[in-house]
Amino acid sequence: MTDSNEDYVYDEESGEWLPASELAQRQHAAVQPEVRDAVGNLLADGDQVTLIKDLDVKGAGQTLKRGTLIKAIRLTGDAQEIDCKFDGIKGLVLRAEFVRKR
Repeated sequence: MTDSNEDYVYDEESGEWLPASELAQRQHAAVQPEVRDAVGNLLADGDQVTLIKDLDVKGAGQTLKRGTLIKAIRLTGDAQEIDCKFDGIKGLVLRAEFVRKR
């Protein structure tokens, strides 16, 4: 239910007058691509994922083993890449096809 005092904005795509907050949500959803893991689960900022394959990390000289838990991912705006933090590796970016949502 929307607030009766909310401003309405004309949406040219749908040809409807919508509450400003709803239009902002639609525009944000349109900008952010859907990112899916190896089995098709939808990923979001803050999700935990596990690796489904051993991965050699370029520049770090180490291998992340299958089953490694990655906490608090961030979406990058690319439908296939996620930004991660992992001990000892700065700026880790993983392909979504190599992870599974936990």
